[in-house]
Formats: sequence, structure tokens, C-alpha cells
Amino acid sequence: MGLTQQYLRYGPAALFGLVASARGNVAFVALRGERGRYVAVPACEHVFVWDTRKGEKVLILKGLKQEVSCLCPSPDGLHLAVGYEDGSIRVFSLLSGEANITFNGHKAAVTALHYDHLGGRLGSGSKDTDVIVWDVINESGLYRLKGHKDAVTQVLFLKEKNLLVTSGKDTLVKWWDLDTQHCFKTLVGHRAEVWGMALISEEKRLVTGSADSELRVWDITYIQEAKDPDEPESKKSKDSSPGVEANTEEDETLELDEHPEERLVKCSKVGSLMREGRDRVVTLGTDQRGKILACHGTDAVLEVFSVLSEEEVQKKLEKKMKKAKKKAKQNSEEELEGSVELSLQEEIRRVANVRASSKIKSFDLILSPKGELKMVLLLQNNIIESYNLDLSAQVPQAARVSKITIGGHRSDVRTLAFSSDNIAILSAAAESIKIWNRSTLQCIRTMACEHALCSLFVPGDRQVIVGTKTGKLQLYDLASGSLMETLDAHSGAVWSIALSPDQRGFVTGGADKCVKFWDFELVKDESSVQKRLSMKHVRVLQLDEDVLCVRYSPSQKLLAVSLLDCTVKIFYVDTLKFFLSLYGHKLPVLCMDISYDGTLIATGSADRNVKIWGLDFGDCHRSLFAHNDSVMYLQFVAKSHLFFTAGKDSKIKQWDADKFEHIQTLEGHHQEVWCLALSPNGDYVVSASHDKSLRLWERTREPLVLEEEREMQREAEYEESVAKEEQPVVAGETQGETGLAGKKTIETIKAAERVMEAIELYREEMAKLKEHKAICKAAGKEVPFPVNPILRAYGNITPSAYVLEVFKKVKSSELEESLLVLPFSYVPDLLRLFNEYIHLGSEVELLCRALLFLLKIHFGQITSNQMLVTVIENLKKTTISRVSEARDVFGFNMAGLQYLQREIESKDEVTFFADATERFEEKKRKRKKKEKMVLAV
Repeated sequence: MGLTQQYLRYGPAALFGLVASARGNVAFVALRGERGRYVAVPACEHVFVWDTRKGEKVLILKGLKQEVSCLCPSPDGLHLAVGYEDGSIRVFSLLSGEANITFNGHKAAVTALHYDHLGGRLGSGSKDTDVIVWDVINESGLYRLKGHKDAVTQVLFLKEKNLLVTSGKDTLVKWWDLDTQHCFKTLVGHRAEVWGMALISEEKRLVTGSADSELRVWDITYIQEAKDPDEPESKKSKDSSPGVEANTEEDETLELDEHPEERLVKCSKVGSLMREGRDRVVTLGTDQRGKILACHGTDAVLEVFSVLSEEEVQKKLEKKMKKAKKKAKQNSEEELEGSVELSLQEEIRRVANVRASSKIKSFDLILSPKGELKMVLLLQNNIIESYNLDLSAQVPQAARVSKITIGGHRSDVRTLAFSSDNIAILSAAAESIKIWNRSTLQCIRTMACEHALCSLFVPGDRQVIVGTKTGKLQLYDLASGSLMETLDAHSGAVWSIALSPDQRGFVTGGADKCVKFWDFELVKDESSVQKRLSMKHVRVLQLDEDVLCVRYSPSQKLLAVSLLDCTVKIFYVDTLKFFLSLYGHKLPVLCMDISYDGTLIATGSADRNVKIWGLDFGDCHRSLFAHNDSVMYLQFVAKSHLFFTAGKDSKIKQWDADKFEHIQTLEGHHQEVWCLALSPNGDYVVSASHDKSLRLWERTREPLVLEEEREMQREAEYEESVAKEEQPVVAGETQGETGLAGKKTIETIKAAERVMEAIELYREEMAKLKEHKAICKAAGKEVPFPVNPILRAYGNITPSAYVLEVFKKVKSSELEESLLVLPFSYVPDLLRLFNEYIHLGSEVELLCRALLFLLKIHFGQITSNQMLVTVIENLKKTTISRVSEARDVFGFNMAGLQYLQREIESKDEVTFFADATERFEEKKRKRKKKEKMVLAV
């Protein structure tokens, strides 16, 4: 048996160079008791929490593989709900930084998240058009609401009523009654997608943003309020907001009543606010109290509006009436009162426009008690900006407070290089070059440059050379961070640069069909005594096509040049005579590298293939289908025939050029990988992607076995296929507006399998016990009973107790889906065990939930099974008695807590909860309003 090649695994070491991803939204979070200072932003699969004052990263909420698509902090400020591209939702604790809860229900990316005002429920909308309401406390899904025909863009809970409002790209705004879980109203007053939605004026107004420059404003009237017998007739006839001109024409109130008999809300269009932006609304939002409304389009301007409260509206109306009285004393009072009304623009007035330094992707607001508005903007070019706006000023002007930029480039990194000591990493983009310390991942130098395409460290690591899109070569000094020299090297873009093996010079290839040879030299400046490094052009090789890539052989005898005509030409370095032509690629070769011993050359092309050639005769050893898109970069590992490729399919792959085998895939980037660089010792790989992130990969000491790797790959593919399978159908469930919240995943299948295994073990143990009793009876003496090793591991528990232990370990959010895939043959045993457990009074709440669900999905089979009649009868008795006992205990505890609350309140003469104060304020407000109305009349 021959020796097997042993490979070492490369694993992810760090993610850096990223301030924030533009895919999700930014959100203020309360941390260390402070609000308005810390912001949470998506960063590929993680969430970063930044301190805007210091510009430092204070917390990383680590994700798994999928990219973050949505964020929502809880009302208490202790948790952050994070939605991902695969439809999963994780709830993180901001105190520990760990994910406490995971919800799996959506089949596509989560696009909207919103907590109710108490933080007990979480509403989520997705690209799969479904809306799901989750119970955060019980860690389970409540129900799925189906009705939208396109992606859901916003989900809002109403505080006062048990209602949910959702908007979607299908141009509809839907109102859902959560008591009956059905849609009772659909607003169809939009001609295009509804991109944003917000509630203002104490939830009596709804503002929607669409694909035009209008913000449509809708009045909300609760039907129960309008029919309240205690209210005066005059108030019923008034609109929900006094003094606002409402459109009463039939064609303006665009709404569909799907269930006219169950109308809960009247929603009529009041008018529109005109935005300055002409494009679609990207984000529309308010602060927590609904006092400030803000929105932005696809440009760099955030438009801020102030919403007047009812008292302010009344004051303004009184002022207007006084002015009108002075102007027209001749008119009768009735006519005067009818003519004085506030326009929508006066009620919701424009405060200021905030112009950011680049396109805005999302924002968040906090209104401080002093009246200062804090805004945080997440920009498209990897920047977070904070602004303050003093609303009390005569002309409010937004002032930029902070800008987080140092942690990354503004545009995509197109070239990377490692220093010879493996410590420094160079990354260059369209606007700047950054030098990073590999061990600390801190940016130690930032230097402005033109559009960089290729780069290298000069031997000695004190200078770097960058080739640009305009054909220039720029030499930078790292100690001072200054540009030392600029040369016009090519008349087109400098696509490639390669250091000569003797380290005395380098070669460049450009779009002007030239390969140019350069030598390093020391020149004396007129200004200084010391000599400085410079570049001297020595030779040129003219070719017929654009040069895309150049590489020296390690012996410096040969030069490989990749051309736009899909071939690679090999030349002798000393005479520049033609030696070989490597042809076979269908599209141009974008990258290549020569092995350390000069025997192999590997070429990567836009045709998605990698070809391995011999350098002695130019014969193609093997062609490998490497990536699902163009191969962008290729480099050999030092002192080996292993090489890495980077592709536009967002993957990095390692290959063996001797055995032509794919070794491993490094998955992490979410978009195209533009370039990578290997450290000279081969221990580190750094890669740059279109998702703005730089990733460092490290060679571990863990050996990698190819057979195991293939097996893991097959398992991952199987798990993925399981998740994509059709969801099991629940008997008796109609395909209507509602459905189960969860979805079938590999976790739910595994949970069901564990329950099945536990029941199998229970059956076996009960059969063994029966046999044991028979043996004891026959022998006439007690024979020792062998204990199952699994039960012994659990502390010699009974088989039935073991089943309960396994059942309790099923995650609350996966319980229903696990029971759904459980075959019916296991249900009778489970029901008998439930009866036993409930009778003992253990886990009554969990078992009742599971029992009712099993009865619901297997109703026909259970009722037609004569064997289960007695079991169901017993369950009925035990369940009713135990549930009523549990209710009594809860009731007693609640009464005790209320008594303690009253005791504390009477002692301290302070209202313990805010309820009483709010009720008092509400009564006071109503009384004032009534008095003012009487005065006005």
C-alpha cells in the first residue's frame, strides 16, 4: 500500500477591513446603560457593535455562514434580533454577546423585523412573501400569515390593539387581526412597491413610502372608538386628528374590505407629503415616540420631518383662527370656523435635509429628552456617520459628530500583497492603500492613491510599488506614508506586476500591449543629501495583444505572459526570444503562477477552468473545472505543488497540481473574490471580496483526509436537500391565510429521530422487564436485572423518565415541526407516557402543548383507534385537573405579587409601574381637549 499524501487544513482566522455591510440596516443599541452612543451594524455573517464616540468596535455577535439581512433591537434594549439570508432569525443577548434563541421558519432572506411594545412577540417578513409572528418568551412560532404576493418590506405591531400592519413589494398594505389571524383590510392606494411604512401621531396616522416622491399619509380610526357610547356626538363626527383636511371623495379612500362584517379599523387617505428626492424610498422610519419622521432615497440626502402633537396642533389652530379673525371681521363666525384648517404640511413640517458623504443605505434615530435628535447613517461605501440636529434652533442644521472609516476601504480591494517577513499585509483599492498588521489586524498606514490594480513590496519591506488603471507606477515610502515617485509606465492600465527572483528589479504588463522591465536604483535628490530608491526602465517587449498577467520562473530564465487572445506565451528573459505558446483556454487567462521548482505552470481563466502545464515542453497535464464563474487569482503555496484559486463564485479553493485533486474549499465570502495573497512561508492566505471584507485564513496543524472531506461535503448536500423538500401537510389544515410558523430542517428531523430512539429504547426495556419478571417467577427467587448503559449514564433513571428527558431537550422553536415528522406508530406510546407524566405533575405546560398538537394532526387515526380510547379518557381527566392546578398556582402567585406591589407603592408613595401615570395623563389630556373644544365653539 502506497503512502497517502497528508494535507493540512486551512481555517478562518479573522475578518477585517469591514466597517459595515450595506445589505442590512443600522440600529442604535443600549449598551453599558447608554443610549445613542452604540450602534449595531451587519458585517457579512456577523454583527458589529461600534462605539460612535471613540470609533472602536466594542462587541462582535458571531454568526454562522449566512449573511445578515436585517436587525431589530428589543424594546428593553437587552436583546438584538438578527435576520439572515437563509430565513433564520437569531436573538442575541447584548450583555453576553451569545445567541439565546434561533427561529427557523422562512425559506428566503428576512427583510423586516419588529418587536411589539412589550418585547414579547417578534414579527418577521421575508422575501418568501410570508409574515411570521414569534413568541420570544416561549421561544416558539405562533403562526404564519400568508397574503402578500411579493417580498414583505415592513412589519409593524400596533400598541393599543392586537393588530399587525404589513407592506410589501406587491403594492399592498395589509391589516391583520392577530386574535383571529386573518387579513381584514387591504390598502391598494399605491401604484408601485411599498418600500417603507411608519406609524405617527400616537398610532393615528400611517405614512407609506413608494417608488415615487410622495409620502402618502393615512388616517386611522378604530371602529370601537367611534362607537363608544360615552363619547359626545361631536367627537364621533370629527376625524381622529382635529383640524386636518381629509379627502372625503370616494375614489381617494382606496381600500378593500375583505371581511366587511369584521371591520376593526377605518383607514382613509389624508393627503401626501412631497419629498425632494425623485427616486424610490429606500428607508422610512421614526424615532421611538413617533415625533420625528425621516426618509431617504437612493441618493445621499436624509429628509427629516417633525410631527406635531395634538396639543401643538390645537395651539397652531388657535393662532390661525386669531389671525383669520383679525383679517376678516366682516365674515360670520360659522364661515370663519369652517375655513380655518391646518394643512398636512403644517402638521408634518420639514425640519432639515442631512447630506451624507455618500449614498445612504439605512439610518436610525434617537430623540433625546433635551430635544436633540441623534442620527446614525450607514453608507454604501463602508462608512458609518453620526449627526446631531438641534430641533429647538431657529433654523436647525445637522452637524456631523463622528465618522467611522479607518477600518476599511471605500471601494473594492483589487490587489493584495504580503511582506517578506509575513507580518504586514498591503491592500489597495480605487482611492487608497492600507497597510495592516497581520497579528493585530490594525490598519497602521493609509495612503491616498489612484485606481490601484497590482502591487508588490520592494525587497526590504520599506517601500511598496502600485500599478494603476491610468498606467502609472507609484512608489510609496511606508515609514513616512508618502508618495516618493510616480512614473508614466504604460499608456493603458497596468494589469500585472512581478518581482524578479534576484530581487534587483521587476516586470510590468499593461493594456498597451507592452511588457516592460524595470531595475531598482538609488538616485540622489537635489533637496536631500541621502540617496533614495527609484525605478529605471531598462527593456520593453512589444506584443500583439493586451497583456493581462506576467510571471517570472524561479530561475529567472523564463517569463510567462498571458495575452488577451486566450494564450500564454513563454519567452527567454535574457534574449526575449519566444519559447512556448500555451493554448487551450476558451477565454482570456486572468491569472497564473509558476511552481517553486519551475517545472509547472498553472493558469486560471475566465472560462472557469484551471489548466496545469509542464514548463519543459508546454504540454497540458490536466484541465480542471475549478469555479462556477471566472477564476480571478491563482498562486502556488511556497515550496510545494499545492495552489490556491479565487473565483467570482465567492469561493477559494486549494488544489494539488501533482495529483490534480481538489483538496478543500474555503467558504466565507458572500460575493465575488477579486484577489488573494499567500504569505511567503505559506501559513497564511488573505483574500479580498466585493462584499468589502478582507479575510485571513490560517494553516492549522489539523491533518485533512480527502475521503472524510468528500463525506462531509455529501452530508452537507443531503442536509441542504432535506431543507428544500416539501413541507409536511397537516391533516385538516386548509391552505388559507394562516399556517404553522416553523419549517422542516435537519435539526427538526434529528430531534424527531432522538425521540423515536428513546421510545424504541423504552419499548425494549419494557419487554426485557416483562421477560425478567417471568424468569423470576419461574426461578422462584429474585434475579438481578441488567441496567441499560444509557440509563445508567443518566443516573439509573427509568425508561419512561429517559423519554421525558429526551423530549425536554427538543428546542421549543422546533417542537411542532419535530412532532410533525414523527411517524404515527410512535404516537400511541407517547400518549401513554404523556398520561403518566401529567399524572405525576411534571412539565405540564410543555406536555399539554405537545399533546394538543398531536391530537390536532392525528385526530382521525387517534379517534378511530379503539386501543387509545381509555388512554384519551385518562388524559382528559389528568390534563384538566393538572392544568387547573397550575392555573391556581399562577393565579395565587399573581395575586401575591400584586399585593407586594401595592405594599411597596403605599410605602414609598411612588407608582411602581408606569400604568397609573399613563392613565392619569390620558384623562388629563382628554379633559383639556374637551375644554378647548368648548372654548373654540
